[in-house]
Amino acid sequence: MSTLDPVHSGGETSAGRSWLGTLNRNEKRTLAASFSGYAVDAFDYYTLPLVTPILLTLWGMSKTEVGFIGTATLVASALGGWLAGILADRYGRVRILQLTILVFAIFTFACGLAQTPGQLMVARTLQGLGFGGEWAVGSVLIAEMIRPAYRGKAVGLVQSSWAIGWGAAVLVSMALFSFLPPEVSWRVMFLLGLLPAVLIVFIRRSIRDPEIYVQTRAAVARGERSGNFLAIFKPGILGTTVLASLLFTGMQGGYYAIGVWLPTFLKNERHLTVLGSGGYQFMFIVGAFLGYLCGAYLSDRLGRRLAFILFAVGAGTLVYAYTLLPITDGLMLVLGFPLGFFMSGIFSGAGAFLAELFPNELRGSGQGFCYNFGRGIGATFPALVGVLSDRLHMPLGTAIGVCAAAAYAIVVVVALCLPETRGRDLHQN
Repeated sequence: MSTLDPVHSGGETSAGRSWLGTLNRNEKRTLAASFSGYAVDAFDYYTLPLVTPILLTLWGMSKTEVGFIGTATLVASALGGWLAGILADRYGRVRILQLTILVFAIFTFACGLAQTPGQLMVARTLQGLGFGGEWAVGSVLIAEMIRPAYRGKAVGLVQSSWAIGWGAAVLVSMALFSFLPPEVSWRVMFLLGLLPAVLIVFIRRSIRDPEIYVQTRAAVARGERSGNFLAIFKPGILGTTVLASLLFTGMQGGYYAIGVWLPTFLKNERHLTVLGSGGYQFMFIVGAFLGYLCGAYLSDRLGRRLAFILFAVGAGTLVYAYTLLPITDGLMLVLGFPLGFFMSGIFSGAGAFLAELFPNELRGSGQGFCYNFGRGIGATFPALVGVLSDRLHMPLGTAIGVCAAAAYAIVVVVALCLPETRGRDLHQN
C-alpha cells in the first residue's frame, strides 16, 4: 500500500524520495518501454508534416492532397487503436504492443520508398494502424502496472515522450535538409523509421502482462466477467463511451489541426527558413514537454476534468493569438512555448482517465475505442484546414485557428458532463 496521498502530495513520498524512486523493477521497466515506444511513435508520425514543404514543391502536391494523406493516416490509426485495444484484452498487453511497434516501423520505412502520392498514402495509411495501436495498448499497460497514487504522473510522463520524439524528428530533419538534396532527404527521414523495431527485443525480454490483466482474463475464462468488446455500447456504459469519445474528438481535432500544418504554416506563410522554422518548432516542443509533465501533476492534484478544462481554455486562447492575430515573428516565437504547453499538456491525464472509466475486462476495448474514435473524427480537421485554405481561399493560419478553437470548445463542454475518477482503484473496477 502506498504512503502517498494522491490528492495532497506534490509527488514526493513521506521519506522525501521522488515517486519514481519508489517504483519496483517491473514498474520501471514498463515505464521505460512505454516511454520509448511512444517517443519513436512520435518520431515516425512527425516525419510527414516535416517533409510536407518538400513534397509540395517536388511532387507538385496541393495542400488538399497532403491534408487527405494526414487524415487517412489518422483514420487508420483510429481503427488500429480500437482493434489493438480489443486484441490486448484478449491476447495480452505486451504481445500486442510488440505487434503495433513492428507495424508502424515497417510501413514508415515503406513510405520512404514511395514513388507517387498514391503510394505514399497507402504506406502512410498502413503505418497509421500501428501508430494508433501503440498508444492504445501502451497507455493501458502503464495504467494497470503503476499503483493508483502515481497513475496520472506515470501516464503523463509517458505522454511527455511524444515531445522527445517530436524534437528528435525536427533535429534530424534540420540536419538532413541542410546537407542532403531535397529528393533524397525526405526519403531518408522515412527510412529511419525502421529503427524503432529494435525496441521489440527489449520489450520481449523485460516486460510481462500486469497481474490485474492476468486475473481478469482468468475471471473471463471462468465466465465471471464478460469478454465481449461490444459491451462498451450497452446501457450503463454507453453514455460514458459516447461522452469520452466526444472529449477526445475535441482534444485531437485541435491538436492535429495545428500539428499537421505547423511546419507548412511557418515556412510558406511566415516565410521562415528550414533552420528558422526549426527554432520556432523547438519553442513549441519545449513547451509541449513541460506541458506534459505539468499536466500529469495537475491531473493527480486537481482531478482529471478540471485539468482538461484548464488546458483546453489555455490552448484555445493561444491558438487564436498564434494564428489569427497580426503578431510579429518575435512574439510568435514567445507564444510558441505556452501554445505547446497547453496543447500537449491536455493529454497527460488521458490514459489514466480512460483506464479509470471502464471495467477491467473492457479496459482495452473502451480505451481503444474512445481515444481512437476521437482520433478518427479529429483526423478530419487537417483535411478541413486544407479544404478551407484551398477551396475557400482562407489564409492557412486562419483555417488552423478556426478549426482548433472549435475543437477545444468541445472539450470544455464535454468535460463538465463526465465523472471525476482521480485515485480510483482499478482492482475494484
